[in-house]
Amino acid sequence: MDKPYSDRIDAGRVLANELAAYADRPGVMVLALPRGGVPVAYEVAEALGAPLDVFLVRKLGVPGREELAMGAVASGGVRVLNEEVVRTLRISPEVIDAVAAREGEELRRRERVYRGDRPGPDVRGRTVILIDDGLATGSTMRSAVVALRRQSPARVVVAVPIASPSTCAEFHDEVDEVICARTPEPFYAVGLWYDDFSQTTDDEVRDYLRRASALSVDVGSPTAKPKHDELPGQASKWSPAGF
Repeated sequence: MDKPYSDRIDAGRVLANELAAYADRPGVMVLALPRGGVPVAYEVAEALGAPLDVFLVRKLGVPGREELAMGAVASGGVRVLNEEVVRTLRISPEVIDAVAAREGEELRRRERVYRGDRPGPDVRGRTVILIDDGLATGSTMRSAVVALRRQSPARVVVAVPIASPSTCAEFHDEVDEVICARTPEPFYAVGLWYDDFSQTTDDEVRDYLRRASALSVDVGSPTAKPKHDELPGQASKWSPAGF
């Protein structure tokens, strides 16, 4: 059985090794799914010499069974629904709209907290490496992929330190490349594969972004490199819907 990561920093360093082929490539950008994906992505971005930003996604939990995702919302006004869950549980459009409105407000709050007045990243024509601390059902990651595709990146890469084998396999048909550093079987849950899986706070997210911005990377320049010494496809069951 695979040994758990000590924490998200450890996981990020392992994942960075898996992504070494992208080091110092022009046009590469690392985007993290907050909050747990940010410490992982920071280690990757620093190792690759790539800019780091966040991509906001919120799961739409089934009322009364919030751990079960009926979809997700993401930055840019994107909603992704798990049509199988919606159909099987006969969830009405009104219920979906109510949950999406609540989660959308939290998404906008986090955008204000993390970015302030700074605009979101321009991913057009870039290779985007989308990172989280793990993949279980993949609901939030699918929403992020759909949102990114609408912004015309050249290439979308999903990369995680740990993943359910079946979910990892599904993403091979949904993005240009998927890298899952470990796919243990049985999987159970992401948190079981970390010794320290304590929640990443908003303050920590802001600090990682501040530290990343201190890297001398011009996001608009594909040839710029960071000064490292300054810092320590398709989804069969899911469909996009506007809101």
